[in-house]
Amino acid sequence: MNNFTPEDMIRYLYNEMTATEAQTLKQALEADWSLKEKFEVLKQAMQNLDTLHYSPRPNAIHAILQYAGADKPVEH
Repeated sequence: MNNFTPEDMIRYLYNEMTATEAQTLKQALEADWSLKEKFEVLKQAMQNLDTLHYSPRPNAIHAILQYAGADKPVEH
C-alpha cells in the first residue's frame, strides 16, 4: 500500500505525474475510500480556485496612482 500525500494528489490533478505514478494513485483512489474523500476535497478546492476573481479596492488604486503622480495633469 502506498502512502500518498496531498502534494501527490495535487500533482495528479495537474497532470504532473508520470503515467506509472498516475496509474498507481488511480488504483489507490478506487480501493481506499478515505484517500478518495481527501482527493475529492482537493479536487473541489482546485475547481473553486478557477472561479475566483480578485480586484483591488478602488481606494488602493487611487492611492497608487496618487503616489505615482498619475492623477496629476500632464505638463508639456
